[in-house]
Amino acid sequence: MTPHHRHDAPWGDPAAARKLAGSVRGPVLTAGDDGYDEERVRYQTFRPHAPSVVIGAVDEEDVRLAVEFGAAHDLPIGVQSTGHGPALPAGTGVLISTRRMADVRIDPDSRTAHVGAGVSWQQVVTAAAPHGLAPLSGSAPHVGAVAYTLGGGLGLLARRFGYAADHVRRIRAVTVDGRLRDIDADHEGDLFWALRGGRDNFGVVTSMEVGLVPVERLYGGALYFDGALAEEAVNTWLRWTTGVPEGMTSSLALVPLPDLPSLPPPLRGRYVVHVRISYLGEAAEGERLIAPLRALGPRLADSVRVLPYTESGSIHNDPVPPAAYTGTNAMLSGLDEQRVREVLALTGPGAPVNSIVEVRHLGGALGRSPRPANSVGNRDAAYLLAVLDRVTPGTIDEVGAAHARLTAALAPLTTGRSLNFLYGANAAPDQVALAYAPDDYRRLRALKTAWDPGNLLRLNHNIPPDTA
Repeated sequence: MTPHHRHDAPWGDPAAARKLAGSVRGPVLTAGDDGYDEERVRYQTFRPHAPSVVIGAVDEEDVRLAVEFGAAHDLPIGVQSTGHGPALPAGTGVLISTRRMADVRIDPDSRTAHVGAGVSWQQVVTAAAPHGLAPLSGSAPHVGAVAYTLGGGLGLLARRFGYAADHVRRIRAVTVDGRLRDIDADHEGDLFWALRGGRDNFGVVTSMEVGLVPVERLYGGALYFDGALAEEAVNTWLRWTTGVPEGMTSSLALVPLPDLPSLPPPLRGRYVVHVRISYLGEAAEGERLIAPLRALGPRLADSVRVLPYTESGSIHNDPVPPAAYTGTNAMLSGLDEQRVREVLALTGPGAPVNSIVEVRHLGGALGRSPRPANSVGNRDAAYLLAVLDRVTPGTIDEVGAAHARLTAALAPLTTGRSLNFLYGANAAPDQVALAYAPDDYRRLRALKTAWDPGNLLRLNHNIPPDTA
């Protein structure tokens, strides 16, 4: 049985855990300890990690000792910061919690940020703003910056500046041999290429240096329409995207909203079309560009305006409270009217599972390989369609079947998957492979074989070693 196919057996060695606790600065916790549940369950509450040992790392040496411990006991190793993008949960093994490693330093002269492994994007946005700079953060500022970036990072400025991974300048990581390494284009170049797009398959990243962009404000916000306009809205938006400049990054979401007092009265309990706008240009030009979208019909809400980048999280307005969810995605060469009808039939109010569906406009700088190159794949895709649902143990099979029907319907237009939008069972290795060009995936497997032949780093969006 090859290492990446073995079943992780229960493990218990309290004496070893106590010995580790005497070496690291952060907490070392096992099931039943105070703080164990808080450490292992973060944003994702469905099938969370339940490791044999969780280490609340406070510095690089804690990470190094945790990796060394996992390797010595042949235990799988997982990493978690905010817990927004989990794949395979730890049912045994070592979980390294990095949320305490929250150091952010801005160098305005070089337009860079030093970002610790536990930092959220909001911390970087806030620190960079006084210097007139911004990171290539995502739609949700409470997401962890490092994991997001290692998976590619598709953000609000993506069509102008590309993926967040394209702007990584330096990485510090612990490899499974217990060594802390400085990694960049000139030092361990293959590893630098693999980590920028391969997430945590090759080492546990302790910090990154990332480039910032000179953005203080943008013209952006949200347009909400009643769900009755869904088909017309999607088709209008798709036609509109074919003529917009690279400075316009947008998406459209179909959202069944709950009837909650926290929502504005016009939106409560409705199925809505949520158009998200992020434009790097003059407000007058932005107004002209989005006029065809506003002309779709009466708007339930319209928040598009000039806003500081520190408020950019209001565009998508992603929920902050922890949740139980699963989802998958398809990178698409295009999306025609027939497929739009199929998507609505499979996911809309009349479907067995009424899902959240988002379509993001790609292209622009996303389609160009950076220098130095990285492993992020599917750069020729025109759109990303992602589906997301809240789940319980009683609904997971039904939701999974609904997602499978949707991806099957989109298969003729699908070029692959986006790593950061694969959750839970949808992040199996065969789906992870679709996030890369075939030659790049073969190279990633070869590098995995070189750097982690036992696949200890497998509690993730796993790229298994090439045991052949």
